[in-house]
Amino acid sequence: MSAETPEADIPEQVNDQLPADLQPGMVDMEDYIFPDNARRRIPAMMYIVIGIALIVLALVKGDGVFTNRGFLAAGIALVAFGTYSYAAGYPLVLDEQDALVAAGKDAGITIGHASAQMGWRGLMSRPVWRILLYSAEEQPKKRAFIMVDGVDGSIVERIVEDNPENWAELNES
Repeated sequence: MSAETPEADIPEQVNDQLPADLQPGMVDMEDYIFPDNARRRIPAMMYIVIGIALIVLALVKGDGVFTNRGFLAAGIALVAFGTYSYAAGYPLVLDEQDALVAAGKDAGITIGHASAQMGWRGLMSRPVWRILLYSAEEQPKKRAFIMVDGVDGSIVERIVEDNPENWAELNES
């Protein structure tokens, strides 16, 4: 510290904190419902209906002033895309709580901290839960990353290992 700086100008401790209403905390999961992938089927049916209408219009009216072969191509494309969207609209059967339970059973550890994230897998966009979990000890001894299928609850991928992180330094501070 230099002689020119008075000690009264230096704060003893800087407290940089979030306001109380922005503090992270537990969220009541009953208040939140994760959107179901089956919602994709609503626009899919709209694509199919509009596509069929364009195909019928192109076949009935032919090549005219208001219609042309583009109507037929657009109709076929909309029906194809709508069919794909309808097939990819798997209903989400497992919520995040069910996925956490399945992951905990598969990992064979008592769950401490955990996180669940929704993802999609493959060309047909099958919903999967990506679960990251730690064992329940003060300094977790195990950690796991498990992917649980959101439709049938099967385990898609699984990594369970000893926790290589050293949290002792964090506990001291």
